[in-house]
Amino acid sequence: MININAVVPEFELDAFYKGDINKIKLSDYKGKWVVLIFYPADFTFVCPTELQDAAEYYEQVQDLGGEIMSISTDTAFVHKAWHDESPAIGKIEYPMLADPTGKVSKMFGVYIEEEGLALRGTFIIDPDGVLKTIEIHNNDIGRSAKEMLRKLQAAKFVREHGGNVCPANWQPGDETLQPGVDLIGKI
Repeated sequence: MININAVVPEFELDAFYKGDINKIKLSDYKGKWVVLIFYPADFTFVCPTELQDAAEYYEQVQDLGGEIMSISTDTAFVHKAWHDESPAIGKIEYPMLADPTGKVSKMFGVYIEEEGLALRGTFIIDPDGVLKTIEIHNNDIGRSAKEMLRKLQAAKFVREHGGNVCPANWQPGDETLQPGVDLIGKI
């Protein structure tokens, strides 16, 4: 499994994106923030709610210099069929990556071997390809794209403002902390 602050190894997967099936490499997004959203399977119950939620924040992620990519162990052809069939998934404009062998899911530590599916996992990678956040949990609990966006905003702020850290529940515009400086002032 990839650890925080490690460079994410290159990978290439088929993807359903902009009405076509093409290959997408992680390196295609060098210089951008990348949000990977792993989910168990297409044509399920919780997954479309999460992916539609992420679609509603897609423009804001792009405005931050980022890209969202969803990943499941389904094929790109199944992604296309789901996109064509589901009103919720039909709203998705970001790449839907296919990991039918589970290779990338295993790399990120979300692969469920006995099921051939992925756990729900969200990973934020910085523009240099370094992993900055990991969120993994059980498949019966849906995630919040609003919180994903907040984490991306915080990671971007910290990267651009060296020496600052974001406290709990930080939102853009809130005060940040400077380790050492803020501690000394409180002694």
